[in-house]
Amino acid sequence: MPVSSTPSSQLNTAPVPNQSTRLPDHPPPSRPNRPKPNRAKLAYDIVMIVAISIDLLLISIDAILMSNFSSHVAEWLRISEALLWYQNTLHDPLRTAGGFFTIFLIAELLLRWAIAIKDNVYYRWFFFPFVHWYEVLGCFPQLRALRLFRAVIIGRRLYQLGYQVLPQPWINRIKFYIDLLLEELSDRVILTTIQNFRQQLTNPETHKSFIESTIARNRREIEAAVLSVLRTELVPKLQALTAASGGGSILAREMGGAIEEGLANTPELRRYLRMIPIAGSLIESQLQHVGHNIGENVVYALNKRLLDPERLDELMVAIASGIAQIDTDNSALDTLVSSIIDDSLTEFEAQVKVQQWKHQDMLNL
Repeated sequence: MPVSSTPSSQLNTAPVPNQSTRLPDHPPPSRPNRPKPNRAKLAYDIVMIVAISIDLLLISIDAILMSNFSSHVAEWLRISEALLWYQNTLHDPLRTAGGFFTIFLIAELLLRWAIAIKDNVYYRWFFFPFVHWYEVLGCFPQLRALRLFRAVIIGRRLYQLGYQVLPQPWINRIKFYIDLLLEELSDRVILTTIQNFRQQLTNPETHKSFIESTIARNRREIEAAVLSVLRTELVPKLQALTAASGGGSILAREMGGAIEEGLANTPELRRYLRMIPIAGSLIESQLQHVGHNIGENVVYALNKRLLDPERLDELMVAIASGIAQIDTDNSALDTLVSSIIDDSLTEFEAQVKVQQWKHQDMLNL
């Protein structure tokens, strides 16, 4: 059955894509689509952040002008009459306006709660006041400073939508001081904890129980670490004794020499051999030579048997297990552990005392 040539003809006549129609090797990463904000909600957020900022500014100015410090400053600047005019004329209207604004915030909060219930924003209808706890507490006159949280959250929401609420240098500076504050607070907490831990280590009872519990919890790890060190450092050196060109030859030669010297310094053997005429001295020299060879062969045989890899590994395991079961009632061990802990705490304390914020590029702002 003849094969149709249609596919090949279509491939031959298909246009070859030029450089402009080729797909790029690495397509550019797709940018996440930024959600389009609701204009009404956006305008409402802007109005609320402006209103809350003005309210907090007026509250701060009023609190400063109504303080005793302002009275002393006004007397020093000789503007007591202007201050009294404010206190007698503008203070009460500002408090009344602040009260109306508080009532507006309460009504606005209840309205948003009702909208959240209607739209099923939260899993339960009573979750709203817990989520917006700062707004609920900010409705109380004594806690009006918490309204700043809402202004900050609205500003953060606008910033996430791409609106520059504050200049970027201001934002960088605010982030820098927040990081500085958090770092200093965390450093103080960590240093205090280290100091308390040092005081506990100076107590003999606490120190003893700490060492016992630490070793008891980590006996397996201690055994594994010791076994690893023995296998890495000690086993190769012991196995080198079996090499004829290494320590094995030296030990074998010394052993052979010792046996030869022992035979030579045995007077009874020499006296008996001298009783044999003519061949006595020859037998003595040959016997010493044979003793030398026996000593070398014994050393090589012992090394080969005792330093067998399997037996040697069993020996290392037994040694590591014995070290892991060490008795904690040991003054040298207490001194060693105390020194290691103290050095570790000292190094950690030195790292904590390093003020990382001094090395940030934000200092150049």
